[in-house]
Amino acid sequence: MTKAIRFSRTGGPEVLEYVDVNVGAPGPGEATVRHEAIGLNFIDVYFRTGLYPQPLPSGLGQEGAGVVEAVGEGVTHVKPGDRVAYAGRPNGAYSEKRNMPAAILLKLPDNIGFDTAAAMMLQGMTVQYLFHRTAQLKAGDTILFHAAAGGVGLIACQWAKALGVNLIGTAGSDEKAALAKAHGAAHVINYNTENFTQRVKEITNGQGVSVVYDSIGKDTFIGSLDSLAPLGLMVSFGNASGPVDPFSLGELQSRGSLFVTRPTLFTYVAKRPDLEACAASLFDVVGSGKVKIDINQRYNLADVAQAHIDLEARKTTGSTIILP
Repeated sequence: MTKAIRFSRTGGPEVLEYVDVNVGAPGPGEATVRHEAIGLNFIDVYFRTGLYPQPLPSGLGQEGAGVVEAVGEGVTHVKPGDRVAYAGRPNGAYSEKRNMPAAILLKLPDNIGFDTAAAMMLQGMTVQYLFHRTAQLKAGDTILFHAAAGGVGLIACQWAKALGVNLIGTAGSDEKAALAKAHGAAHVINYNTENFTQRVKEITNGQGVSVVYDSIGKDTFIGSLDSLAPLGLMVSFGNASGPVDPFSLGELQSRGSLFVTRPTLFTYVAKRPDLEACAASLFDVVGSGKVKIDINQRYNLADVAQAHIDLEARKTTGSTIILP
């Protein structure tokens, strides 16, 4: 038997159950992966609470790294013994072992360990598409990035610095602000003691930024729009404070013909060539040392409910992994 997390109703962390499951032979197009490390991400909370609906009962988790134990019919790009990592659906990464679609598996370079891979695939590929495809950032650009001390944020701070981009970050405490600054943010705003919109205008001499990256959602959306320069791009890629309220398109016109997008990683990597290119870019920037993955929390699989409690309370910094 294999240990895994399952839940049969939506709700708080208490709905997560640590149970035994049977993992049979992989079907056509599938691979059996034995996890060495599993990623924890805020999207997991969205599925657990029902913000993102899915059929129940279900597993949880979309990111992991481990070793291929077996492959099903038609699978040729990975084989038993390969070191692999992934980020993508279906949910089920919170497990010692699972059968999963082989199409989302990526071979790990020898210089990237399992813990690092599990901590970076979803967050790192998110930064890759945000910086290189949603907006094509270039040296000298000035951007605003919320939650700069989180897992995605610390990767973004380093990647922005490597690109020559001036990243203004926000964080909820002076300690978190210092952490983001140490990872390459040009400026960091403590949103609990400062008005971030006002500070952005001060930092940019009243101009505003060209792009805002906002994973907070409801609490920061309007302030983010107010931080943009005319023709700026608002990238809303998360809902940590709740979904954004409906708003009039006139809000964009009145602030200078702004653009808004609500992207998701899985659209950007839906085609295998795009997935491989995105991952290769991430592997390169991490392998070169320009971006280091900070794993600041580790939880055992049996304790994943506590991991969710800490994540929602914003007690975590950097990346978090679960150990099977």
